[in-house]
Amino acid sequence: MRGLVAVVSVGICSAVIWLVNSAGRIELHTNQIPVQINQHSQELSSSADRLNAWLRRRWQAEQLALPQPASDLTILRRLSLALHGTIPSLEEIRAFESDDQPQRMERWVDKLLRDNRYANYFSERLARSLVGVEGGPFIVFRRDQLTDWLGRHLQADTPWPDLSRQMIAAEGLWTDRPQTNFITVARIEDEGLDVNKLAGRTVRTFLGQRIDCAQCHDHPFDERWSQSDFEGLAAWFASARLTLGGVTDSPPADSEPLVYRIPEPGQPEEEGRIVEPVVPFHEEWLPDEGSPRERLAAWVTDPGNRRFERAIANRIWGLMFGKPWHDPVDDLPHPSDEHADGSAIDADLLDVLGQEFRKNGGTIGNLIRIIALSDAFRASSASNADSPAAYDHEVEQWAVFPLIRLRPEQVIGSLFQANSVSTVDQNSHVFIRLIRFANENDFIKEYGDLGDDELLQQVGTIPQSLLRMNGRFTREFTKADGFSSAAQVIRFSKDDQAIIENCFLTCLTRRPTEEEAAYFVEKSGLNLAELPESAARDSNDKDNRQDEPADQESIDRQDESQRTQQRHETIGDLFWILFNSPEFSWNH
Repeated sequence: MRGLVAVVSVGICSAVIWLVNSAGRIELHTNQIPVQINQHSQELSSSADRLNAWLRRRWQAEQLALPQPASDLTILRRLSLALHGTIPSLEEIRAFESDDQPQRMERWVDKLLRDNRYANYFSERLARSLVGVEGGPFIVFRRDQLTDWLGRHLQADTPWPDLSRQMIAAEGLWTDRPQTNFITVARIEDEGLDVNKLAGRTVRTFLGQRIDCAQCHDHPFDERWSQSDFEGLAAWFASARLTLGGVTDSPPADSEPLVYRIPEPGQPEEEGRIVEPVVPFHEEWLPDEGSPRERLAAWVTDPGNRRFERAIANRIWGLMFGKPWHDPVDDLPHPSDEHADGSAIDADLLDVLGQEFRKNGGTIGNLIRIIALSDAFRASSASNADSPAAYDHEVEQWAVFPLIRLRPEQVIGSLFQANSVSTVDQNSHVFIRLIRFANENDFIKEYGDLGDDELLQQVGTIPQSLLRMNGRFTREFTKADGFSSAAQVIRFSKDDQAIIENCFLTCLTRRPTEEEAAYFVEKSGLNLAELPESAARDSNDKDNRQDEPADQESIDRQDESQRTQQRHETIGDLFWILFNSPEFSWNH
C-alpha cells in the first residue's frame, strides 16, 4: 500500500513540476514555425483549383455571390476541431500568428496532419464506420488493435484503397493482424461469422450505400438494389471462418469449400438453397484469381468503381465540416452516368473530389488537404441573406460555412484544452493525459454519444446544456486557482487588457470585440467602484489614518487581497461565460 501511495505521490509531484514549468508558456514556441510543406503541393493546389471551379460554377448557376472568407484564426479552429477533436491551444495560436512566411495555412495543415493527435482522433472516427463503438465478440475482437493499426497507417499516409482491401480480405489472428477485426466483429457465438452483417457493413462503409433492408426484400426506395444483389454480396464472405489460427478462407481438412445457403422457413440450413457469390454490377472488375474475399476487395476498390471514391470523399468532407456533402453519409445517390467516351462527368462535387482523391495517391491526408484548400472550407459562416429562406439556400449550396453543433468528444476535448494555455498532446505529462482520458470518457457517457451515426445532425438537449453549465467538468475548469488556464492567464498577462484577450483566445480562438473588451476590463476588479463597500470605504479613508502605519499596512494588504480575489472570481466567471456560449459549442 505504501508503495502505491509513493508511486501516486511521485506522479502528482512530477505533474505539478510539469505544470509549473509550462504555466508561463503563453509565448513559447513562437519561433518554432513549421516550414515543411507537402512535396506534392502543386498537384494538390491544382486539385483544389478544380474543386473551387466546380463550386463557383454552382454558386453562379444558383445566383449566389462568392462567400466571404473567414479569418485565419477561424480556419485554424475548424482544422483543429476536425483533425484533433479540440480547439487550438493559446500556445498554438501564438505560434500560428507569429508565422509570417508564405503559404502559412497550407503548412499548418501539414503540421496538424503530422501530429499524433490527428492519427489518434481520425482512426477512432474511421473505426466507428468500420466496426461501430461496441465491444464486440469476447476474445476474438480487439477494437483497440484495429484503431491503433488505422492510426499507424494514417500517420504513414497509406492509400485508403490498400487499407480497404486489407480489411475486407484479412486473414490471421486479430491480435497479430489487426485488420482482421473488421471480420471478427461479425462473429455470432455458436454460429460463426454473420455474412449478412459483413455484406451490409462493407457496402455502407466502402461504397456509401445502405442496402441492409435488401437482406429480406428488394430495396423499397431504390430499385437498383434487389434481395438477390444482397445475397450475392454476402456469399463472398461464406468461405471465411474462425479457427485457432485466426481468420481463414481455407476449408476444413477433408471438407468441401464452404458455401452460402439460405434455408426456407422451417428448413434446416444444410438443406437451404446455395447462393453463388456475384456482384451487382461491372463483373469485369473482378479479378480471375484470389480468394473470394480478395476478389471482392479488388472489385470494391477498382479504379472504375466511383462509389468507392465518392463514399470516402463524402465521409471525410463530413468530418471536416461536421456535415457530409450528402446526408446521410452512408446512403449516397448513385453516381451519374458517364460520357460517351467513358470519362466520368462531374455533375456532383463528390465526382470531382473522388477523382482528385484517386489522382493524388488515394490517401486520406491528401483528401483532407484538398478540402482544406477549398473555398467552401475557408468561407465565413456569416451571411448577408435578407431572409431565412435565402440563408437556407446559401447553406444548402455551401455558400456559407455551416453552423454545426460540436460532437461530444469535441466539446470535452475543447473544455480540457481551454483549461491549459499550453498544448495538451502526446508530449504532455502522463498524469495530465490520464486525467483527460478519464474525464473524456465520463463526459461523453453523460453528454450522449451517437456512436457510428455521429455525423447525423442532432438538436441539443436540456441535460446537455445543464451538464455544460453546472457539471463537474465546468466547475473544475473555471476555477481561477492552482494551475488552471484562468489562473495562468492572470499570472502571466501584462495587464487587464491582455488578460481579457488571452481568455477569449484560449476559449474562442478569437480576440474580443472592443465592446467585449471594455466591458470585461471594467469588471476585472481594478476599479475602486467595483470593490466591496467596506474595502472602498477603508481605501478612501487612507489619508485620514497616516498616524496608524501598522494598521494601514494591514488594511492595504486586505485591500490588495480583496482586489486579487475579485479579479480571480471575475476571470473565473468569464471562463464560465465563454464555455457556455453558443460560440464555444458550435463549429462556425
